[in-house]
Amino acid sequence: GDLDKVVNLLLSLSGRLARVETALGSLGPHTPAEDKLALREKRRLLVAQLEDAKELKEHVGRREEVVGAMVARYLPAEHLQDYQHFVKMKSALTAEQRELEEKIKLGQEQLRCLRESL
Repeated sequence: GDLDKVVNLLLSLSGRLARVETALGSLGPHTPAEDKLALREKRRLLVAQLEDAKELKEHVGRREEVVGAMVARYLPAEHLQDYQHFVKMKSALTAEQRELEEKIKLGQEQLRCLRESL
């Protein structure tokens, strides 16, 4: 459960950071200085939060190793392999699910914009 939460947090922060960087990149020369400053501050905060989330993921990873070692004492080899595979695939599948949800959301937004333009 913690792994899911941390992966979702990392993905969320990465997405937000990407949107802020895109917004910063699209600012024109006539953009008010306070808008630029606000976006730069938001970017700085998101970068710091992303670093904190990475540290949290490392902590969860270390805890996962401890739990894995304890589980290894009680499970037969074939079940242990299943458990290890499950743990590895869980975060990958969570990331993939989040990416697909973002693509669906983007597609729906593009569809809405196309309908409005017609």
